[in-house]
Amino acid sequence: MPDYQPLDLSSVYNAGVEVVPSAPVPEIGARTYHGLPFRVGDDPACCLLALGGARGRGGASIPVGATARNVVFAHRLLESDLAVGGMIGRPVATYTLVLADGRRIEQPVRERFEIATVPVPWGELPFRAWPDQKNRLIDRYSGPWEQAGRRQTGVVQAMPASWWLAVVPNPAPDVPIAAIEIAPSGPLFVLGAVTLGHLDEEPFPRQANREVKITLTREEDAARPFALDVTVDRGTATYPYALPAADAERFLADPLRGWGEPQNPASSPAYVEIAASPSATVTVKAGDEALGAACWGDVQRQGAVDASPRVRLELLDRGRNWVHTTVVDDATGRPVPCRIHFRSPEGIPYQPHGHHNHLNGNNGTWHIDVGGDLRLGQITYAYIDGKCQGWLPRGDVIVDVARGFEYEPLRARVQIAPGQRELTLRLKRWTDMNASRWFSGDTHVHFLSTQGAHVEAQAEDLNVVNLHLSQWGSLFTNTEEFIGRPTASNDGKTIVYASQENRQHILGHMILLGLKAPVMPWCSDGPSEAELGGALEITLADWADQCHAQGGHVVLPHFPQPNGSTAALIATGRVDAVEMTRHELFSHADYYRYLNGGYRVPLVGGTDKMSGDVPVGLYRTYVRIPDDREFGYEEWCRNLALGRTFLSSGPMLRLTVEGQTIGDTLFLPGNGGTVHVEAEAESALPIHRLEIVQHGRVVASTEVAAGTRRLSLREPLSISSSTWLAARVSGPGYFGSIPHRDVWQRGIFAHTSPVYVACGQRWDVISAETAQYMLTMIDGALSYIRERAARYEAGSVTHPHGGDDHAAYLERPYLEAREAIHRRLHAAGLAH
Repeated sequence: MPDYQPLDLSSVYNAGVEVVPSAPVPEIGARTYHGLPFRVGDDPACCLLALGGARGRGGASIPVGATARNVVFAHRLLESDLAVGGMIGRPVATYTLVLADGRRIEQPVRERFEIATVPVPWGELPFRAWPDQKNRLIDRYSGPWEQAGRRQTGVVQAMPASWWLAVVPNPAPDVPIAAIEIAPSGPLFVLGAVTLGHLDEEPFPRQANREVKITLTREEDAARPFALDVTVDRGTATYPYALPAADAERFLADPLRGWGEPQNPASSPAYVEIAASPSATVTVKAGDEALGAACWGDVQRQGAVDASPRVRLELLDRGRNWVHTTVVDDATGRPVPCRIHFRSPEGIPYQPHGHHNHLNGNNGTWHIDVGGDLRLGQITYAYIDGKCQGWLPRGDVIVDVARGFEYEPLRARVQIAPGQRELTLRLKRWTDMNASRWFSGDTHVHFLSTQGAHVEAQAEDLNVVNLHLSQWGSLFTNTEEFIGRPTASNDGKTIVYASQENRQHILGHMILLGLKAPVMPWCSDGPSEAELGGALEITLADWADQCHAQGGHVVLPHFPQPNGSTAALIATGRVDAVEMTRHELFSHADYYRYLNGGYRVPLVGGTDKMSGDVPVGLYRTYVRIPDDREFGYEEWCRNLALGRTFLSSGPMLRLTVEGQTIGDTLFLPGNGGTVHVEAEAESALPIHRLEIVQHGRVVASTEVAAGTRRLSLREPLSISSSTWLAARVSGPGYFGSIPHRDVWQRGIFAHTSPVYVACGQRWDVISAETAQYMLTMIDGALSYIRERAARYEAGSVTHPHGGDDHAAYLERPYLEAREAIHRRLHAAGLAH
């Protein structure tokens, strides 16, 4: 006998599909719903049993002559008055199982209980019937444009295509059912199919998800790029996800604890969550290829089964508790904002309620799922205010908690006992930079809301977030965040300022800090920054001048690229700082070039956060504010522009030269002398090499090959002419940095702005090589403006700058810069 047996109703059908007054037309013929077989009539003219209604269609008796534990009816209501205030529960029919021993099992069929219309009004789903379709996953990797936002939900709620399915249990499964009697008692409805269930299970699974580990036992299968899919005929399965390649002990010992884990790109091991009937078949696929299949009941009874010689399935569900977790500062005992990750020892995430286990299904997150969660490689973290709640598995649980760079990350194994409802975790601060008057900030953040930026900044122990409005072709972002002033947290320790990043694809990008009014247009000169076919309407110099006129400050982001106007802006004093977003040789070399040329340009750090796989403040700027000044946004920007900065993606860095610190100028006699340089780096993340850089050359260094948490240098240096000194720290050989696990895998390092050393009354440095480089860059920008940049026809538009000679307007800043460089060369006697 089959597990489920459809009955032949051809002897009782009395209507065709034309009886259904509106779409969708019922599916007919042999069908499978929820993995169960049904058989509707094949003839469109006579394939349904229509009963009730105004015409008073009579009852029917369906012969059976077989035992069954459950009887499943596929039916559909054709008349309803719920939309005009009718009562729910209106009697539609009575279904009676007539047993061979004379007993009668009656089941009332009521509207919105056992039956409903198809389609059913939103919010009016029946209480005791199932749609003929299953809840399902959205296509994991593609879909129509209009579903782009909904794609993040991952799931589609089931609605019926043709039928509602209602179950009548048989309390006497060993007694044959002689017949099924259908007695209508109200509105018109149709019955399409009846299926007998012979298994001792509920036909539609009510068991919640259980976690299952998937192991591909053949090496060639396991090593494939991840492309697994799991299907369940009588139930559902989530997307499968790769499990970490490292075991729990290696994870706990990772020196980058708190900062993610490498993504496992292979297909094994993996896990999936399954909710199914015991008789369900679980099939594991790699793309379109079936690798193996197993009975779900066997997996649950045995704990682990070989689905084929290529696939092993192992039940990992150990039960779970709803746990309230509090993370406290070890010194104060008060809850502390942070980000947190929970997992089983196998690597299955159990994130707090309201947060993702897998951010955007472990797919890309540019401008999608930005805020509230963070993905670093394999791990998704939840940003919390110090408290959270949600399911945690019983037994061993691994917690991974971090709060910026000044707290010791916590990665540990804890125990969740049966019945446990509370968990307390403690974070320890290892350094307090605010107490030393250093205040951290991210100069470059996109797409977060102001409140979201506050939440994430507090969780990353970050004092300032500069959130930027900008344009990306036809996309304008964060427009509604601009208010022309900072917002501060209640304790005053966190500030968010929504300002602008203005952008041109060739000539450069520019961060405008502290705007009181918008500076428009935000972007210009075509994609990908401005609109398709856009003209070059404004100069970066004009943006900078408007920002300075409002008391704001100008930063060149992701220095030096796009490298079009950088030389002109620096030459004319329009730049308050340059920002590094990566640890790479090119940005260092170009920065040193301008310092060697005699331009005092502070260095800052920013993330350019545009996705959920970059933490705010991963690259951050520490600004020193003097003791006699209060921390605030304007004070932070003012001291940033004075060069009292170092950038960091982990290490804390200190530098003094004869007692003068970062951003200061040390004055020596005209013939110079010996100075004593002291540098110190400390970090919760591993560091290897600390260096002193003078005029672009490393003049002192120390290295610990195995990595360490603290490095220091004390070095006497002989100075014979004006110069600059900076400190930097990173991985082996400095440029052999250890990568973070953000989407760009940026290196862990820190670098100070210079201490300037003047021999004589003023800091007087110039380089003919730098000047020539800058003049060449200016020539390049002018040639782009004159020969490539798009413009409107003369006289056809009025321009934002209001002038008539647009060509002269565009060229003017570059000509000013050229003249400024030549003046410096003449003054130094270097002009030809």
